[in-house]
Amino acid sequence: MRPIIEARGLAVRRGRRRVLFDVDMTLRPGEAVALFGPNAAGKSTLIRTLAGLLPALAGEIRLLDRELRFWSRAAVARVIALVASDDSSGSLLTVRERVALGRYPHRGPFRRLDADDDAAISHALERTEIGHLGHRRLGELSAGERQLAVLARGLAQEPQVLLLDEPAAHLDVRHQLHLFRALDEARSRGVAVLTVVHDLQRAAAWAERTVLLAGGRIAAEGTPRDVLLSAACSKAFGVSVRGHEVPGSPSLLYSFEENGR
Repeated sequence: MRPIIEARGLAVRRGRRRVLFDVDMTLRPGEAVALFGPNAAGKSTLIRTLAGLLPALAGEIRLLDRELRFWSRAAVARVIALVASDDSSGSLLTVRERVALGRYPHRGPFRRLDADDDAAISHALERTEIGHLGHRRLGELSAGERQLAVLARGLAQEPQVLLLDEPAAHLDVRHQLHLFRALDEARSRGVAVLTVVHDLQRAAAWAERTVLLAGGRIAAEGTPRDVLLSAACSKAFGVSVRGHEVPGSPSLLYSFEENGR
């Protein structure tokens, strides 16, 4: 299956510091990919570079087999939706108004939304299970509810790729379930999903493919089991990782112990 996004030899600098080194990444329709790694590994930088928000120092990103640098910002936004945990939308907007911003790549800021737009907005609110909050202002919501509103905005874009930077950062267990159900529903429609995940157990339970980023490089890539139990993972986090069989489940339960303890 042809990749939607394909990056080769990606290098990125932030200020004076080189953050990414020779990174390769592909995303195909319907994939569930979890990106994880220690603090300052370059995860957020990689997500934003793939979205076209940061320039690459070296390497190439191809979107639908065309170099990303030849795409307009509006055209990129019709294919890629970026969902960040530090979204700072105005607190006076209602949830529905915030989600409606996801339609701008399709309509522009000055064209009236039509029935198709309204349907996309309503569907996004339904899939994130926050339809009952549509009339509420963002400033009245909890951090978790605001985060689901940000995800709904991304879904309303009707993208082919969802890039998420720590989307579960402010979510309790119930809202995390809402989030990952929404992501799986998007995947069932062929949307490729790449998300930064700090909860390694969650990453293992959800993702088909995991990518370990350490020191700005891809240190390991493969199934959750292979990557989490790899020497590269143990080295990156400075911990020993063990996988424990769960009766009646194909998934492992992982435990972590600081090296040297």
